Amino acid sequence: MKADLHIHTTASDGRLSPLEIVQLAVRLELDVIAITDHDSIEGIAPALAAAPSSLTVIPGVEINTDVSHGEVHILGYFIDYTAPELCATLEKMRNSRKERALKMIAKLESLGMSIDWEHVWELAQGGSVGRPHIAQALLDKGYITSMKEAFAKYIGHGAPAYVERDKTTPVEAVRLIASAHGLPVLAHPADINNLDGLIVELKVAGLVGIEVYYNGYNSGIIDELLAVANDYKLIVTGGSDFHELECNSETVLGGVDISAEAVEKLFALAGESLELMSS
Repeated sequence: MKADLHIHTTASDGRLSPLEIVQLAVRLELDVIAITDHDSIEGIAPALAAAPSSLTVIPGVEINTDVSHGEVHILGYFIDYTAPELCATLEKMRNSRKERALKMIAKLESLGMSIDWEHVWELAQGGSVGRPHIAQALLDKGYITSMKEAFAKYIGHGAPAYVERDKTTPVEAVRLIASAHGLPVLAHPADINNLDGLIVELKVAGLVGIEVYYNGYNSGIIDELLAVANDYKLIVTGGSDFHELECNSETVLGGVDISAEAVEKLFALAGESLELMSS
């Protein structure tokens, strides 16, 4: 079984549409993918509609949240992406992202770098606007030579054009996913400070899993996270965090090895079967 449970589309900051993601997954002979856009569920229905019977598409989301030392991301799998509370909350988050982007553009203007909101919005293709879209706009205007430079010099944490976003806590994100009948999973956790303390707090809220197999994680990190999963009785997931960003550090779609057992446990917890989802 070949699976990728962490994928972004043009509904957030990915460069491929849901249809293109499905087509690429089919070409790569993947069996299971999860659409997990940032604060957006807009890519799920098109991906489900485009998927052939050979490919199972899990409806998902990745919610960006804030803690005192930075960010924590929460993945949600098998969500009811039509749930009113989920839809309303994510729409509010997307509107907040637009306001944040406009403030960043104003700060960049004061630094002598003029980019148009219309171009940023065009890059987002109507999806959830993120800092990668602003970075791309800076690159297109020739103000920087790489996306990485944009974050390091201008729009990363502590940089002169950085703007804080409306705060959402990890606990709130876990509860929101659970309210939509989804399975909340802690995303790319290796660099989280006080991971044990956070997991204890999130398990009370409904956390069920942890992303163990991830872009750039070596065997040592994976073994440590597997031990954490075992200690707290969490299922394990994994994925490439694919965006098609054309950078050397990104893993290709399906490029992270995930055990079939891990995928099967995710489906079992959701009360689904691979055969049913593929039919």
